[in-house]
Amino acid sequence: MTIGLYIHVPFCVRKCLYCDFTSYPYHPSDAQTYLQAVRREMRLYGKILSTEERKVSSLFVGGGTPTCLPADGLAAMIEDVGCVFKLLPDCEITVEANPGTIGREGLTQLAAAGVNRLSIGVQSFQDGLLKMLGRIHDARAALEAVQAARKAGFQNVNIDLIFGIPGQSAGNWLETLGRAVELSPEHISVYGLQLEAGTPLERAVTLGKLAACPEELELSMYRTAIDFLTGHYYEHYEISNFARPGRWSAHNLKYWLNRPYLGIGAGAHSCFRGERFANETSLNLYFEKVFRGEYPVKDREVLSEKMAMSEFMFLGLRLLRGIDLNMFNRRFGKRAEDVYSIQIARLLEQGLIEARDGCLRLSVKGLPLANRVFREFV
Repeated sequence: MTIGLYIHVPFCVRKCLYCDFTSYPYHPSDAQTYLQAVRREMRLYGKILSTEERKVSSLFVGGGTPTCLPADGLAAMIEDVGCVFKLLPDCEITVEANPGTIGREGLTQLAAAGVNRLSIGVQSFQDGLLKMLGRIHDARAALEAVQAARKAGFQNVNIDLIFGIPGQSAGNWLETLGRAVELSPEHISVYGLQLEAGTPLERAVTLGKLAACPEELELSMYRTAIDFLTGHYYEHYEISNFARPGRWSAHNLKYWLNRPYLGIGAGAHSCFRGERFANETSLNLYFEKVFRGEYPVKDREVLSEKMAMSEFMFLGLRLLRGIDLNMFNRRFGKRAEDVYSIQIARLLEQGLIEARDGCLRLSVKGLPLANRVFREFV
């Protein structure tokens, strides 16, 4: 058994206008306390985990903006992981980074600490759209961030991009895709903008100050991304993810394949020992619990068989290769075709999924309608 380890760094220089993740403005004193708390939490788990449960095959440091921390502090935190957990020789170690918060020197420190994959939040190569999203960088800084990663020795780089931004044209999107491909990253993630309730961008759209991207245009942008990126030899392996051969995200695969992962830090989520649980999102509550020697868990839920089967279906369908029906049978002792006979028959009839080679997977028609398919199994 191996696990995935996620560490959440909830600090940002400034919160983006579309973001509803757990994040706080960066203050040096809070950051130092936070790094101490993360070390404490890891050691709490070190007391209860078996030797097998300490084997980590993927480590992902996300946020927030992990790279708004001083590079030496972030590198030290990553090195501390090895004091509690056993990082396997081929462990994928990813750090999320935002342009404007990284330079060659800091990235070199991260590489020396064992980080072997960088995920850069570019989002767009149009300055006007970046400003609308509330990003702190411009297109030039995005380009320089990728170049700095290469100069620091990173050979596995992901670029995040967003489509469906208010005011974004089909031409804007095609230009962004083209500039991304010119940088030749090993991995590209494309996400449709979600107008999350309560965010400044959502309020602006609701109040009529901004016009939401038309649904048909957003769908067209998604199809453009698929055609363009696969045409440039990126493998479309998950709804939102494209990679060069052998460069799939090992950590994210754990989520989609229902493998165990442990989350460390304020607001981090875990799926471990048959339970899903989430840490306190409040920094103060997180600090209080950890420094008292308590696990900082806020919500905990035991996964019933019904829930586990449901998650197996809708998470597994995110992968373009689909769900291995034999694997479902081995895990649950039941056939997915029997448990979900009505749903599967309906989706097959609608042409939203297809059965092939012992797998169920989204069809070309079903791919942009994935959420509609997933609801059948929730």
